[in-house]
Amino acid sequence: MKDMGKMMKQAQQLQSKMLKLQEEMAKKTVETTSGGGMVKVVANGRQQVVSIQIEKEVVDPDDLEMLQDLILAAINDALIKSQEMVSGEMSKLTGGMNIPGLM
Repeated sequence: MKDMGKMMKQAQQLQSKMLKLQEEMAKKTVETTSGGGMVKVVANGRQQVVSIQIEKEVVDPDDLEMLQDLILAAINDALIKSQEMVSGEMSKLTGGMNIPGLM
């Protein structure tokens, strides 16, 4: 029974650390660009896009499809980098154990 109590305490400590990590990740950001820097996207550790900057030179009313592609590419890359950042921090917290359902 002592082992069960110890495991529960460790689980509670891990949960507390995870909540703190989630708060910290919301404050951290990653930045990516596409089109040679023409489109810049910033995302946070909650996989939320927090800003998009588009240079005037890339806005061509006759080629909106290219602009849309650049925006999508930058957003997708930012979200991937954000997920990698969170996974790396979570791995440090869990000691490299892959726990299903975490973040």
